Amino acid sequence: MKRIEPFGDYKLVGFNNLTKALSFNLYDFCVARNETERLSYVKYISEKYNAERVTNILKGICDIIEAKVLAVSDQNYDPWGASSMVLMSDIAGGGASPDVATFKAMHLDKSHICAHTYPDFHSGGSICTFRIDIDIATCGEITPLRALNYMMENFDNDVVVIDYVVRGFTRDSEGRRVFRDHKVTSIQDFIEPKILKDYYCVDLSLQSDNIWQTKMLRVNQDVQTYFPAKVDPKDPAVQGYMAEINREMRGILHNWPD
Repeated sequence: MKRIEPFGDYKLVGFNNLTKALSFNLYDFCVARNETERLSYVKYISEKYNAERVTNILKGICDIIEAKVLAVSDQNYDPWGASSMVLMSDIAGGGASPDVATFKAMHLDKSHICAHTYPDFHSGGSICTFRIDIDIATCGEITPLRALNYMMENFDNDVVVIDYVVRGFTRDSEGRRVFRDHKVTSIQDFIEPKILKDYYCVDLSLQSDNIWQTKMLRVNQDVQTYFPAKVDPKDPAVQGYMAEINREMRGILHNWPD
């Protein structure tokens, strides 16, 4: 059986029963100094990450993991949010309520993909947050880690939390159990260095349990991208907003309460 990469000296036989699950959670931040800017951000998010846009990104993931899309059904909601379902077949060998989130699901005969979007723009707050969660569970030879660079390039990411777990077992030609068919030292190894250079990263690795996590915090920041209109980065008020954004980012990275 063809494997993703050489790992050990055994030969797998029959169907590969390993399940490889990737959870990709990213956060994007924006300053909203008044209600007009807050509504503008909501409109921007609704247009940029509508059902069609997110579905197309998920289709791109399917291309990377070599899965064929069979059918698509999606729906946008008023005032924001959407839902989508895509049926696919492997060719390589529940969401939140619709008034506050986007839900996507893709089903494959050997894997599935779903995505949820969560905007956070509570009244009175000056920092707006957009989060998207993408969960990919695959069976067989596929590893969803191959899609990480694509996902990083298709979203605006200030904070990223990536979890990867391999579960179950398959067997080699001698009948012995095999709990992992590919080498993973760190999730960072699957992300391009040109992307990593913009982030502070923290790793968790439980090799014996086939569990890995990488948390990423953007440190290379373009101040202008956080404001809806042109600002002076040296303005004390602007610096104050950036300090607030960075407090929010660190709080989410470390699970600190408000």
